Amino acid sequence: MKDKIFKFVLFIGACVILLLTAGVVYALVSQSVGTFSTFGLFHFIFSSDWDAVNDKYGALAFISGTIMTSVLALLFCIPFSLSIALFNGEYFRGKKITTVVSSIVDLLAGIPSIVYGLWGFYVLRPVIVDMGVNAQGFGVLLASLILAIMIIPYASSLSTEFISMVPNELKEAAYSLGATNLEVITTVNLPVASSGIFASYVLAFGRALGETMAVTMLIGNTNNIALSIGDTGNTMASIIANQFGEASGLKLSSLMAIGLLLFLITASINFIAKYIMKLVSR
Repeated sequence: MKDKIFKFVLFIGACVILLLTAGVVYALVSQSVGTFSTFGLFHFIFSSDWDAVNDKYGALAFISGTIMTSVLALLFCIPFSLSIALFNGEYFRGKKITTVVSSIVDLLAGIPSIVYGLWGFYVLRPVIVDMGVNAQGFGVLLASLILAIMIIPYASSLSTEFISMVPNELKEAAYSLGATNLEVITTVNLPVASSGIFASYVLAFGRALGETMAVTMLIGNTNNIALSIGDTGNTMASIIANQFGEASGLKLSSLMAIGLLLFLITASINFIAKYIMKLVSR
């Protein structure tokens, strides 16, 4: 009887999660219908217009800003997170220093995004100004740097786990043939754990796509397509955060449509990462 009750409770919990997800999707889709019926799906996605006076809205500038900041953040993240993963998962595995580094990484992962935004605005931005650079014109770069710092803990923690899972027999075989630490890492650890490491970066990329407050504080919040890291811009999350409170009518519907697109993009990336991790675990 206890097993049946426990199984029933788990079933109810799973159903609640499904209902919540369905509710989110329904809310986004139902509130976005006005925008898609007015402009059309493809016109809305590929248009860069955002004119509240004339009720012309398009998501291209925000999609491009989201992709640019997230891709740059991932590029900045990879060398640092991979170094931490190799440090914890291979070179100093089981050492006390690994515990210290892991604790710091976990601490960074738990810091609220608004704190990162404040740090970027009041610490990183003045440093750029002191270098003689107009920080107002480097919104994409500033936002990408902060995003990179925010996703490093996620990527490094998952990558550490996959590197630690590499069988010792493979590494010992390489050492017996005279391989150095570097050769074992490049010819054994990284190739064997490559799928898992890739999945960890996909998840980190999905985390960067949906970040809101830190990006909003640094990117410059201009509704134009950023053509370089020296431009200002907006992301899908930041435009919603900035204008949702005052929006109504077609503008509100357009913001909900942007939220729906962001949901679909993030969900697709997470599904890809989960599928890759599932393949790795086999």
